[in-house]
Amino acid sequence: MKQTLVIGSTVMDIIITMSQLPKAGEDINIDEPMYRLGGCAYNVFEALRYHKSPAILCSAVGTGVYGQMVREKLYERGIEPLINLEEQNGCCYCLVEKDGERSFLSYHGAEYIFYKSWLKGMDFSGFDSVYFSGIDVEGPTGSEIVGFMYDHPNLETYFAPGPRIMNINSARMKKILDWRNKDGRGPVFHLNQTEAASFTGKNNYREAAENLACKTNNIVIVTLREKGCYCYDRNAKTAGTAVAAFPANVVNSTGAGDAHCGSVIAELKQGKSLEEACKTANRIAALVTEQHSAVLEQSL
Repeated sequence: MKQTLVIGSTVMDIIITMSQLPKAGEDINIDEPMYRLGGCAYNVFEALRYHKSPAILCSAVGTGVYGQMVREKLYERGIEPLINLEEQNGCCYCLVEKDGERSFLSYHGAEYIFYKSWLKGMDFSGFDSVYFSGIDVEGPTGSEIVGFMYDHPNLETYFAPGPRIMNINSARMKKILDWRNKDGRGPVFHLNQTEAASFTGKNNYREAAENLACKTNNIVIVTLREKGCYCYDRNAKTAGTAVAAFPANVVNSTGAGDAHCGSVIAELKQGKSLEEACKTANRIAALVTEQHSAVLEQSL
């Protein structure tokens, strides 16, 4: 099986659990903070590894206390940082409420930097796909990721725009939508219901998926929290399919969407149908919500 190149951030997540988000001027007590490796790219990469799907993580690691923590934890997991920068790493504060819902406070650093020249000497004959997220495309070097896409039309591209989808430069987003691989298909979009609605203006997730698929001529997957997900492939006999969720005792939903996306990629690469891939991804996402880490340690 060929490899997936995962481009994007690896950060230190500082997980803070609380009964509810504080109001202005309020003083509340929290549980002891937890420190976990996170970041969209890292979470997707670990989901691919969980499925034993070969992948390489292209994530810059910087300096400072958080850079050192990220580097040490990557080494603990047997991962050699591909890029080391002399710039400070950022971090992400994950505020988790009692129902498992999470909000983020992010400080961006070296982890959101990417230059396609870093991969100039890499042999891409052993790769068939690439993943990147919207938070990385939005950043100051996001155009480099888009440029990498256009340099490699032989790779199936998976794009998860994320909650900051409306903050991505419109010209940059247009280039992502206009890109086509060698088979004439654009990126596979993986996003949640709120993101799909805000970007397309369609409150019905089915209409939103169809709208996006018309722009890309490729698969669109819309996650629906406790309702599972909806997958749409306008080139299939049955274009749209709703896939039911698995029950979960939700502790923390951080990283569940990333794990879902990585699982879909892995399953599709293993020859599973889109519906089968989404069913497995729903199960993985449910398991992730039942813990404070987006990384599952034991395979199914």
